[in-house]
Amino acid sequence: MTTPLPFPFTVRDLKTGCELLARISLANPWQAAGELDAFLDSLLAAPPDGEIYFRLLEHARVPICFVQEELAKRYLNKTLPLAELEEKTFQRVIALWLKTARAYAHCLDHERVDEDDPARPARLAVVLHRCIYHVGMAILEHQQARRELPWGLWLDLHGYFGSAEDWDIATLAVADPLDPLGRAVHCTAAYVSFILVEMAGGYGLPVREQRLVRRWATYWAPLVGIHRARPGDTLPPFVIDLMQDVALRPVAMCLQTENVRRLDTSRLAMHMVHIRQQLHERIPPAQLALGEDCTAGQCNRLLHRLSRPWSQVQAPRRFKRHATSGTARLCTGFDEIHYFVSGKEFEQPENARVYSRHEFESLFAFRHQENPQEALKYREERLAYRVDTWEIVNQSANGFRLVRSAVGKSMAHDQLVALCPHDGGRFLLARNVWLMQEKGGGLIAGLMALPGLPSAIAARPVEPAAVQDGRYHRAFLLPAVPAVSADASLVLPRGWYRRERLLDLFIDTPKRVQLVHMLEDGVDFERVSFVAA
Repeated sequence: MTTPLPFPFTVRDLKTGCELLARISLANPWQAAGELDAFLDSLLAAPPDGEIYFRLLEHARVPICFVQEELAKRYLNKTLPLAELEEKTFQRVIALWLKTARAYAHCLDHERVDEDDPARPARLAVVLHRCIYHVGMAILEHQQARRELPWGLWLDLHGYFGSAEDWDIATLAVADPLDPLGRAVHCTAAYVSFILVEMAGGYGLPVREQRLVRRWATYWAPLVGIHRARPGDTLPPFVIDLMQDVALRPVAMCLQTENVRRLDTSRLAMHMVHIRQQLHERIPPAQLALGEDCTAGQCNRLLHRLSRPWSQVQAPRRFKRHATSGTARLCTGFDEIHYFVSGKEFEQPENARVYSRHEFESLFAFRHQENPQEALKYREERLAYRVDTWEIVNQSANGFRLVRSAVGKSMAHDQLVALCPHDGGRFLLARNVWLMQEKGGGLIAGLMALPGLPSAIAARPVEPAAVQDGRYHRAFLLPAVPAVSADASLVLPRGWYRRERLLDLFIDTPKRVQLVHMLEDGVDFERVSFVAA
């Protein structure tokens, strides 16, 4: 068992520092993060010589990144707002990323400066690359956890890149042990990779796709150029303003060009077209350096989504969005949604009625009633179903943007929800396609409505007699909507879809159908097409 580091301590030489780092047990990420945090504090409080300082940070960098990745597993893909321990873990991860960047910047202040030293530009390039990387990882962590960025992070990132430009070392090659392809890197590529991630719209992507975007952005960032904007230049719709606390800014808002940089993504756009052509030719993603953990279909869909933002082509909206006001009632979970869509509690159809022990005992106790199967009032009082109230910010023909205070039920990205606008009398089904928690704890959600007014129905898979229990489950039927070229579809619990699988539906009468195609899916649902069997 590893003995925890003695705190406080002072590091004066490389050997002592490396011995302290070697004593940190990575088997316990939470403890390791605390010890690494204290190690950085010791360097910041009593900095050693600049060369020793830098080499110690380089030794600490790999375990820091490993611990951060392990800790992030505790809060990624969780509902918002985070639980107390998840929130504490998130804050520790962010603090460690930013403290590492601050320590790298701090080590420059304790370096013996020799302007004639030919190795000095390379050292400056490495330090600024590390600062860009660790601040960028803090930004990326906020996106993956779907949290609003605190003030100043983008300004810090712009500042480090601007310093590299000023010292003419922005494209000076440096070694990076963490580069996935083992390449030499530079400050511009590191900076561009985080800009590309932001352009991809991470708050609207599942974590799995966010990680693919980060991987590809790292691989392809050297294909993107950054150029100073000069009067008379033709600029893209969005540009970088190094003096603004955002990644990209509408060019119409930039009155001066001194701090404006434009991205040249033409080579990246051509490369993405070439990659998609190779995918269509059935070349495996692993051979195209896209990754071994993704299918050709997943890569093609994500590349299609990235093609417009990464080639800086504005995507026209299918439906115009307009500002509005009012409230909406919203609920989540199949049981709850089924209750509010149908207006009553779900019960097994009589042709498949299977009584639970509790129901059997109730029937026996009240067997002298005129109708022993009559629903009892106490059953409704036990229902815990409720709706949350959200404010509508804007909406379009197929979507809503909503905000809510910190009080309310937890929400997940890509979750099925039911929504009843203030001017509507019925609940609609929608999926949560964009989610972010604000600095104050409130939630912002972007919902995309599923086509058609839903009907709450019952469904059961047709299985072999040996495994079929006869029970129906909650499901929804969406009618055909010719105006948007949408055929009738079923919304089923996640994991139900198999091509040509047979289902028994009970709407007013029993009906058997066969599943055809998966139309879309989320964390807790699948929408599928079907035909009569």
